[in-house]
Amino acid sequence: MALKAERTNQSSTIEPADRERIVSAVLDEIRPSLRRDRGDCELVEIDGNKIMVRLTGACMLCKLAGTTLAAIQARLVERLGEFVRLIPLPGAAKVGH
Repeated sequence: MALKAERTNQSSTIEPADRERIVSAVLDEIRPSLRRDRGDCELVEIDGNKIMVRLTGACMLCKLAGTTLAAIQARLVERLGEFVRLIPLPGAAKVGH
């Protein structure tokens, strides 16, 4: 049991740069599927276990956006080894992205 607790503590001490790299990699993995449907998802900010993203293009109005966000969150939890909350922010993406 002590070993399991130790692993849990280690997974929650991911360096901010590593956390951002992992989050960006997950978004890059799902991006081709989103772009096929004329949408995208951009990383806005990471604040501890809160990851703010913005859906763009067709994803903004898609009825399945909630399902897409849940799938992204599940993949992030799996990759980071800890619970994170994916928070979709309203509004258009920055120009040039």
